[in-house]
Amino acid sequence: MRGFVTGKAFSCRLGINLIGALAAVTGASVISASETRAYSDGAAWNPFASPAPTYTQPYDRSFIREWEAHPPRGYPTISKANIEPMKAAIKRYTEIVERGGWKPVPRMKLQAGMTSPAVAILRERLYLSGDLKERSGYPEYFDSYVERAVKRFQASNGLAPTGIVDERTIAALNIPASVRLAQLRTNLDRVTALARSAGKRYVLVNIPAAQVEVVENDRVVSRHSGVVGKIDRPTPILRSMIHELNFNPIWTLPPTVIAKDLIPKGRELARRNEDVLKVYGIDAYGPDGRKLDSSKINWSSSAVQNLTFRQQPGKDNPLGFVKINFHNNYSVYLHDTPSESIFGRNFRAATSGCVRVQNIEQLAAWLLRDNGWTLEDVLAIKKSGERKDVQLKKPVPLYMAYITAWATEDGVVQFRRDLYQKDGVGATAAAY
Repeated sequence: MRGFVTGKAFSCRLGINLIGALAAVTGASVISASETRAYSDGAAWNPFASPAPTYTQPYDRSFIREWEAHPPRGYPTISKANIEPMKAAIKRYTEIVERGGWKPVPRMKLQAGMTSPAVAILRERLYLSGDLKERSGYPEYFDSYVERAVKRFQASNGLAPTGIVDERTIAALNIPASVRLAQLRTNLDRVTALARSAGKRYVLVNIPAAQVEVVENDRVVSRHSGVVGKIDRPTPILRSMIHELNFNPIWTLPPTVIAKDLIPKGRELARRNEDVLKVYGIDAYGPDGRKLDSSKINWSSSAVQNLTFRQQPGKDNPLGFVKINFHNNYSVYLHDTPSESIFGRNFRAATSGCVRVQNIEQLAAWLLRDNGWTLEDVLAIKKSGERKDVQLKKPVPLYMAYITAWATEDGVVQFRRDLYQKDGVGATAAAY
């Protein structure tokens, strides 16, 4: 749960790490390739702040990083085909609530091979939600059937399917059935409204899932791990049209980052006789557009708020090699990032409102298809570092939506944490 967070000091240059490669065989019991489909379901990076929460896990991390960074394709979240399964799920959860719901699972680590009275409670909990198909077996023994049921539960609740019942999994298991029912009812309205307007080709950012979904003809072309806005700087809910891509862009710092991050950092470093703009490779410009001598900026003066700050393209530019633009009133966009390690985490709310996208090359190529671009063209401009703006011949609809509960055509009910607590159910559905 988020209460178990530990923080680390941030370093822009040292913090740019790549995620580890997927281990072919791990020590943990992992999900097989044949099970993937059944288990699957969806403001700029701030270089001045502390990193997102890090969780210590008692098992192999390479599988978790790979699962989080490269989620299975799954089914579209806002498809019309999901409406009837959601109604069926609401009916089933109504019956569960009327029968008294489920008992809380004790807060202790559980895994295959263990025998404990807590396993019997876990079994019943998984049976009620449909993850464990039968009540057979020795009730207190954590056998392979329970392990597979835990994996199903984890995958459908936005957790890496390790089969190990850890603190975060227990927190998700112990969200009351009445809360999950309320979320399903609330999200049925959201999904229904979005499904009515969704066309044949669109991009969906599901903010609570921290995923970007590329959809064509009611099928997911690709699904990308994303990083969304912090709790206090949420990614906005909106509908727009993607109309332009900026390759190797210049980053103009948004007002929020200037006020809440750059200026405080500038004051902090000034007390140590350091220049924050030189440290982060940022240029300052006056109201007349002229470049300023960064060493002469008074970070304690209110006048600093009227300056413009920009960072040139390069390996440390927070936007990475491409920025995806759509009209909106929030100054947000989708973009690449030089720091990919966060894509391998489960909790990915770390930006000032914009959305970072893993494997953005694939998304860029798909968006530019009608312009005659291929993936090879996108990779070539990434390698060259060429500064280029490209207008889409056919703008593509974008939905930045808040979907925490839905069901798909295969009958699987999906839940994600109520990241910004918009479901009206309190903090319980956000605490994992």
